Amino acid sequence: MRHPRRLPCWGGHGLAVSAAVAGLLAIGLTACPATPTTTATTAPIATTATTAPIATTSTPSATATSAPATPKPTAGPTSALIIEPDQGMDPIYAAMGSPARNLDLSMYELVDTRAESILATDAGRGVTVRVILDHGREASQNQPAYTYLATHGVQVRWAPSSFRAFHIKMLCIDNSGCLVMTLNLTSRYYANTRDFAVTDSNPVDVSSMEATFTADFDGSPTAPSAGTDLIWSPGSSAGLTSLIGSATSELLVYNEEMSDPATVASLAAAARRGVVVKVVMTDQTSWSAEFSALTAAGVQLRVFHGESPIYIHAKMIVADRRQAFVGSENFSRASLDDNRELGLAVTDPAIVGPAVTTFIADFAAAQPWAG
Repeated sequence: MRHPRRLPCWGGHGLAVSAAVAGLLAIGLTACPATPTTTATTAPIATTATTAPIATTSTPSATATSAPATPKPTAGPTSALIIEPDQGMDPIYAAMGSPARNLDLSMYELVDTRAESILATDAGRGVTVRVILDHGREASQNQPAYTYLATHGVQVRWAPSSFRAFHIKMLCIDNSGCLVMTLNLTSRYYANTRDFAVTDSNPVDVSSMEATFTADFDGSPTAPSAGTDLIWSPGSSAGLTSLIGSATSELLVYNEEMSDPATVASLAAAARRGVVVKVVMTDQTSWSAEFSALTAAGVQLRVFHGESPIYIHAKMIVADRRQAFVGSENFSRASLDDNRELGLAVTDPAIVGPAVTTFIADFAAAQPWAG
């Protein structure tokens, strides 16, 4: 996981939601630019639901990628993907300010005074606000937010010590819809980090996410339900390698880390069997051995250097432009086996299409890895 930097993003997938959530998510999603940029376009979120919608009107823009962690279709309609930094934080802030009854937030790193203020305001108007923050790795970063929230009516807890890191990024509103994100709420990274978020209002998924949140909040061991299309860590390695193994023509991959042997082997094996495998990451010497193994197998690996024009923090796999996974999982053993993480598998073209368009733009802008 990246320590010098991080950012936000998300998108939508729908089902029955409360009036507050529907109103929030119906703010409307504007299209994102198709090239890597550090400028954000303000655009709110929305989603269409199976019963009561989480409606979104978003024009697939040109800057994102996502992919399912297990080759299985989603049950509820998915209607939008939020792409960062292109769309800015307004959609996420709007979601945070929308609950009528309750808000639950699981976050690896919270260093954003505006987000903290919104949570405090929610609590001040009678909303039950519960927050879990990582303590194992980000205690010093999270302490100011913890102290502020605890003194402003928010029920805030440190994550259970049973996880190596509480790396999940999840926001649930009124037990009706949740945001599954790749981004942290860390404002200094918002301007130039590639990230995504998906809105999931499938009742089965929401029930699983809320039950898992409550268990983590209470410090009770739990085995999360996969719901309709959820990919949980610890234990997500099999789902991700299954998705990679399901591809017959193409794999498009974003990640921040590349050290998990099973994931590297699966990507290399896909390339060797004739699948076009394209990977976009930010270059780091930590992954040189893995990068060498991938390129030797025929993987097309392109990288950005440093923070400009964009830092790749997104975690995403797109298989054959029809299945996508987006979530918090990095390709490391710790992330897949020891951390609390969450990803979402989707097949909705409204998610997959913009993700592919964004990936193509980033791939074209990045440089081939030179070793």
